[in-house]
Amino acid sequence: MTNTPVCVLGLGLIGGSVMRAAAAAGREVYGYNRSLEGVAAATADGFDATEDLEAALKRAAADDALIVLAVPVPALGQMLSHIRQTAPDCPLTDVTSVKTAVLQAVQAYGLLKRFVGGHPMAGTAHSGWAAGDARLFVDAPWVISVDEHVEPQCWTLVMNLALDCGAFVVPARSDEHDAAAATISHLPHLLAEALAATAGEVPLAFALAAGSFRDGTRVAGTAPDLVRAMCEANAGELLPVLDRTLELLGTARDALAAHQPLTELVDSGHAARIRYENFGRPEIVTIVVGEEQWREELAAAGRAGGVIRSALPTPGSRG
Repeated sequence: MTNTPVCVLGLGLIGGSVMRAAAAAGREVYGYNRSLEGVAAATADGFDATEDLEAALKRAAADDALIVLAVPVPALGQMLSHIRQTAPDCPLTDVTSVKTAVLQAVQAYGLLKRFVGGHPMAGTAHSGWAAGDARLFVDAPWVISVDEHVEPQCWTLVMNLALDCGAFVVPARSDEHDAAAATISHLPHLLAEALAATAGEVPLAFALAAGSFRDGTRVAGTAPDLVRAMCEANAGELLPVLDRTLELLGTARDALAAHQPLTELVDSGHAARIRYENFGRPEIVTIVVGEEQWREELAAAGRAGGVIRSALPTPGSRG
C-alpha cells in the first residue's frame, strides 16, 4: 500500500471499482461523477464523491493526488481541459480500453509529462456505480504503458495503484497494447454483436439458446455507446484483425459450400485456445524502474508474457 491519494474521475463500473478497491487497500480516495444519481449512490455507500468537478480537481491539486481518468473516450477532451486548468501538475493515468487515442489527447492538452496510460483488463456487461466491485481487478491483468515519455516516479505510482487493487501489471507500449486489444477485446465485441443479431433473426433460436450462445454473446450486453466508443477509437488496429477474421470465415464458408471439411479453421482455432490455456506468465522481478533502458526492458518482458505481481524497485529504494 502507498499513501498517495487517488482522485477518480468517473464512477461507473471501472472507476467505481477502482474507488472501492483503493479504499479497501487503505488508500485515501475520492471522486467525481457527472450523474447526480451516481454521486448519491456512492455517497450512500460511504464513499467520498462529488458532482463538482472543479472542487474535486482543486482537492487533487492540493494533495498532489494521482488522477484516474475513468470516462469514455468521447468525454476525454472536456475532462483534460478541466485538468489542465485546475490540476495540471498532478500525476495522471486512465483506465480506457484504447491507449494511443488517449495518449494523443493527453499530448494535445499539454499534460503528457506526468501521464502514464493504463488499462485494467477486467469488466462485466453492466455499467454504473452499482455494477462496481472492490474485487473486480483481483488477479486480472492491468496494462501500464511504458512509452518513451513516461517518468519513473509516475509509472511507479500507477503500478502501486494497480497492485493495491489486486491486479498484476503487464507493461506494454501504447501501440502494442492497441494491436493486442483489437484481437482479444474489440473484435470479440463485434463478433458478439453479430452473433446476437444473427440469432435474433431466427424465430426458434432464443428458445434453444444455451451455454455456447450465452458465452459467445456475453459482451453484447455492454452499453452500446461504450462499445462504439472503444471500437471506433481503435479502428486503425481493429480493421486488419477484422479483415483477417472475415478471411478465415470466408474460407470456412467456401469449404462448406464445396462440401469440404472445416479442418483448417477448427484445428487452428482449437490449437490457439490450448496455447492460451497453457500460456505462462513469468514474474518480472529484476528490472529497476528508472535505470537505463528500463522502459525498453519492461516492454520486452511484457511482450514475452512477463507480469509484475509485487512492486519493482527504483534506484533510490534499493538498500
